Amino acid sequence: MTGSDATVSFRLAYVPGATPAKWVRIWNERLPDVPLALVQVPAAEASGALRDGAADAGIVRLPVDCTFFSAIPLYTETTVVVVPKDHLVTAVDEVSLADLADEVVLHPLDDVLGWERPPGEPAFERPATTGDAVELVAAGVGLLVVPQSLARLHHHRDLTYRPVVDAPQSSVVLSWPEEAHTDLVEEFIGIVRGRTVNSTRGRARPQPQTPAQREDQRADGRGTRRKPGATGRSSRTTPRGQRGGGPKGGGRGRPGRRG
Repeated sequence: MTGSDATVSFRLAYVPGATPAKWVRIWNERLPDVPLALVQVPAAEASGALRDGAADAGIVRLPVDCTFFSAIPLYTETTVVVVPKDHLVTAVDEVSLADLADEVVLHPLDDVLGWERPPGEPAFERPATTGDAVELVAAGVGLLVVPQSLARLHHHRDLTYRPVVDAPQSSVVLSWPEEAHTDLVEEFIGIVRGRTVNSTRGRARPQPQTPAQREDQRADGRGTRRKPGATGRSSRTTPRGQRGGGPKGGGRGRPGRRG
């Protein structure tokens, strides 16, 4: 296969909890000739995947290195505490960190909230992943504070969750290497920002012109088109010296007869 035969594609990395399905659907509708490949990566490895060229852009969690990446904010998630369904926390609609002070709160190694340690009593050891921590909550070992999307991703039939009003939050952005801002990246930016298919930004797709449009375009290159028969002179003005238009007083024309 030669380079000219290769299929152009767009690779989108996304972290656990991110849901790019809506944007992927719009991409497939607008650019059916450009396949979009989804690349799931752990949150901690997302920046590395973009740096190494494993993806063209990514839906990732802050922070990102702003000296290397560009980023567009997408949304900020609600933080929740995952608890057994029979836990006292389920009696209220939301909790604060102070309400968890006497609880064992797990702190997985892939935590995305960025705190040194969560509230409450620390567990004997840190679970390797958020999924492992959820299984420990289901076993009655402790509680877990995470972004809501991760609570949904690791749903367990014996567990539920409640918002934590004063906990750190996780923000999700669309990010890409600043030096790799391609036309396809701009297309995806337009999709996540809600631009219409007729937007002037993104990859241009010229439409066929009618003969009249082509003629107008040629005329624009020469200047304003004149209407047929127009001379550019006022119809009320006659040049000096032209018959029937001599100067007042007769000038050099035939003298008039004296009466």
